Amino acid sequence: MAAIQEPPAGNVNLIGLTRNDYKGKPSTLCKGCGHDSISARIISVAYDLSIRPTRLIKMSGIGCSSKTPAYFLNQSHGFNGLHGRMPSATTGALLANHTVQAIGLSGDGDTGSIGLGQFKHMVRRNIPMIYIVENNGVYGLTKGQFSATADEGQELKYAGLNELPPIDVCLEALVADCGFVARSFAGDPRQVEELLKAAFSHNGTAVIDIISPCVSFNDHEDSTKSYAWGKAHEEIVSEFSFIPAREEITVDYEAGESVDVTMHDGAKVRLRKLDERHDPTDKMAALRLLESARRDQEFITGLLYIDESRPSLTDVERLPDTPLAQLTEAELRPSRETLDRLMSELM
Repeated sequence: MAAIQEPPAGNVNLIGLTRNDYKGKPSTLCKGCGHDSISARIISVAYDLSIRPTRLIKMSGIGCSSKTPAYFLNQSHGFNGLHGRMPSATTGALLANHTVQAIGLSGDGDTGSIGLGQFKHMVRRNIPMIYIVENNGVYGLTKGQFSATADEGQELKYAGLNELPPIDVCLEALVADCGFVARSFAGDPRQVEELLKAAFSHNGTAVIDIISPCVSFNDHEDSTKSYAWGKAHEEIVSEFSFIPAREEITVDYEAGESVDVTMHDGAKVRLRKLDERHDPTDKMAALRLLESARRDQEFITGLLYIDESRPSLTDVERLPDTPLAQLTEAELRPSRETLDRLMSELM
């Protein structure tokens, strides 16, 4: 039996890094944004698990959520791709070097709208990565229009009434046979951290849909521009908004309990934490649970489903131990004999 490695003395982890070594640049998001809480959880988990930052890549698309990789793990490589195309970029990166860990940050617009097809095929291929959806139901970066995950019947002063049914990211992941599906709330740091730790140990796609309320509200009361109709119809060439600082919304409740969480605009979200009666290895039970939550207008949080039997894409492709990106040209290039054989088979 291998000896248990004791953590070194002082405020460093097993690889000698401090918590500050896992931080990023100062956030430019609105004060009180749940996305910043998620970044803090990633920092904490990466430190606790002694993840080597230089062996982790951060991937994102477009939107408020896609800005967040700049706010954690400043020693890690990152790539900000096109809107909704982050799964493709991550697939290519991991096929080139399967020895790195990948964490992707997306939003409900980036995933549920333009990126839904990419999301489904990422799950289908079982790309070995943690895929976090920072879900707030609006396009916060472009003044708060409804996203594809907005609740039917939801009304916003800027966007009006949403009359379309929402896309459930977890349900889409389950139907695509994802092996790790979870939902949490940005204001429940303990649960987010536990789910992240489990996701880091999963061999395949781990989808975590994190409800992260947007604290920014557009000032459009009965007008197109407002702040009192642009001070009585004053013409302004650029529109500016003042976003007041707000306290982060947090909750603390036990398994099996429900709690109503009041958002900054007075709306309430009902959360119910999974209890020990739910079997996360039962796919049909997870589907029924999500349907029940939709009917009762609840956000179910916790580990919804896990299946560790599915091979990841890197396993299916039988990649060599040495990453493709580190092989020499002689090792990558087929021999003349091999090329001749292939060409003869095509004739």
